[in-house]
Amino acid sequence: MALLVLGLGGLLLVVGFWWLLSASGQAPSPAPRWPPGPCPLPIVGNLNLLRVSQQDRWLMELSECYGPVFTVHLGLQKTVVLTGYEAVKEALVGTGQDLADRPPIPIFQLIQQGGGIFFSSGGRWRAARQFTVRALHGLGVGQGSMADKVLQELACLTEQLDSYGGRPFPLAQLGWAPSNITFMLLFGQRFKYQDPMFVSLLGLIDEVMVLMGSASVQMFNIFPWLGALLQLHRPVLRKIKEVQAILKIFLDERQRDWCGSVKSYMDALIQQGQGDDQEGLFDEANVLACMLDMLMAGTETTSATLQWAMLLMAKHPGVQDRVQEELDRVLGHGRPPQPEDQQVLPYTCAVLHEAQRFITLLPHVARCTSSCVKLCGYLLPKGTPVIPLLTSVLLDKTQWETPGQFNPGHFLDSEGRFVKRAAFLPFSTGRRVCIGESLAKMELFQLFAGLLQRFQLLPPPGISPDALNTEPTPAFTMRPPAQALRVLPRARPIQQGKH
Repeated sequence: MALLVLGLGGLLLVVGFWWLLSASGQAPSPAPRWPPGPCPLPIVGNLNLLRVSQQDRWLMELSECYGPVFTVHLGLQKTVVLTGYEAVKEALVGTGQDLADRPPIPIFQLIQQGGGIFFSSGGRWRAARQFTVRALHGLGVGQGSMADKVLQELACLTEQLDSYGGRPFPLAQLGWAPSNITFMLLFGQRFKYQDPMFVSLLGLIDEVMVLMGSASVQMFNIFPWLGALLQLHRPVLRKIKEVQAILKIFLDERQRDWCGSVKSYMDALIQQGQGDDQEGLFDEANVLACMLDMLMAGTETTSATLQWAMLLMAKHPGVQDRVQEELDRVLGHGRPPQPEDQQVLPYTCAVLHEAQRFITLLPHVARCTSSCVKLCGYLLPKGTPVIPLLTSVLLDKTQWETPGQFNPGHFLDSEGRFVKRAAFLPFSTGRRVCIGESLAKMELFQLFAGLLQRFQLLPPPGISPDALNTEPTPAFTMRPPAQALRVLPRARPIQQGKH
């Protein structure tokens, strides 16, 4: 027994000596220097301070106490929050690839298994993003052919709104047009608004987005072990599986009938998977993950933004009148808006930009340091989750004259010309800038201008514009609350624009 103890002791001494020699040959990692922040409680961290419904506003309140860069403990996870234009810009533009990764968010890890476009990292993300940019360009995004498709969809939405004959209609129906444009890119076909598949997909997307913003999914992401025990993730996973089953049907049918012609994003994915893909970056699982990302993000963001913009027009009739006066003067009644018309419609563009600034549709999506990073004077270790809070940029008091008010003047100079603002970052910036930014901007302009050219937006009978509800509904994005509007056809203006 004594010999055994001596032998184990000797082995431990040898191992310890070897470790010291190995460690002495390596440069020691610099000690992290964390930003200040509220003192955490055991296990829950700072969750006792959290407001579930509007986390971005809670984080902005904390920044008033701890400065533009601070640390919060979401459970046991240290997370660095960046607020204000200067801090967010330094992080997203100045750090390059060091802050391009996503942290492993548990719910998205379950859904996408590290694949797709938006929540993947490293080489897999770069391959998917580069491919998607090429594919969208090949499908005409940013070109005249896409503008024509947007106008075709505008005509279908106009017909749908006309069918109400001035009666109230659900605000969500304004999202049908941008959603169908996404479906057209994804599947190579548009759907009639009454098509069961169209209705089913929109319903599932709506349910998933609401569940993603729920307290139960947030709790699952912070305490995945507890969330798994309580089955907090099950409702959203069930809905996601239904969406994936529909995407699989489309994919199988297209693979069976495909003749090599690329007419959709799905076709491009099939073609890519049939090429030289030794690393399996475009196997079926990742193809479905990319399709799911494009479906969810492409429908939700542009759809919700258009709804917000039109709701704000009904709430601010004076602004709506000025937009329509400009449209009448420049375009007249008959010529539909084209992307290039943005150059001669400064007030219309200012209003649309202000709507996006005012609503902050997607307040933040976390990043993750891929190496030890010096950021705003602090040293963050590899793997640190970082939240660039876009709400704080779009409401930054140093960048906007009246940040809490809907004020199109933020984007106009003293002579009424449109002014670009550096702090206008609804699509984020840097390596992770929104992949569909150019398409979304074109869609929003043509649909917004086209609808206001044709219709006057009003509240339902008996409701004043001031009474319209602009308090965001809890979801993955900051959605407008469900309510009704009505539209009346506008009289043909006396002065026609040049055709």
